[in-house]
Amino acid sequence: MSSIRPFRAGDEPALAEICLRTADAGADATGLLDDDDLWAEIFVLPYVARHPEFAFVVEADDGRVVGYIVGAPDSAAFEDWFATEWWPRHAMRWPRPEGDPKPVSVSRQDGIVRYAHARRGGSQPFGDEYPAHLHIDLLPETQGQGLGRRLIETLEDALRAAGVGGLHLVASAENAGAVAFYPRVGFEPLASPEGTQVFAKRL
Repeated sequence: MSSIRPFRAGDEPALAEICLRTADAGADATGLLDDDDLWAEIFVLPYVARHPEFAFVVEADDGRVVGYIVGAPDSAAFEDWFATEWWPRHAMRWPRPEGDPKPVSVSRQDGIVRYAHARRGGSQPFGDEYPAHLHIDLLPETQGQGLGRRLIETLEDALRAAGVGGLHLVASAENAGAVAFYPRVGFEPLASPEGTQVFAKRL
């Protein structure tokens, strides 16, 4: 039976692989970008680097890491750290694309790189009321076993113990499974930018 444990150093390659295999609205994103490494360097590795105490993994019976949840207790502070300390390490590898950022022909990788370069604290209108945010991913083999709910409860307990009063997340509007799942674990949908669905919960 799979178990949940705190993240520990050495889990990073497994987390990067899980992130890649679930990054396309819950489906495998391998080969969608010019560089598969980009997904993890934005959506999971900075979290375990900055806040390992708010990172938990699912470990299968055979010792493989097959799922994770990561969180930041103060989104504004995390985004500022991402912009000033984390992303500059990668800016030479993935420089900001040149030209008009809105052409129909913009590649998916260019769009994600632009997003990374633009991240700043305080840019989310719901951040004051729901200061923490999370990312959660499970390999298909683990889904439907209640592990997503258990991961979220584990993170929520850790955030409450740290005095955090609210939590939010942003899902792709195309990810029907995620959009259906979060209300079942107590999250409420908020007004959201086109193509996304924001969910939030008071702790």
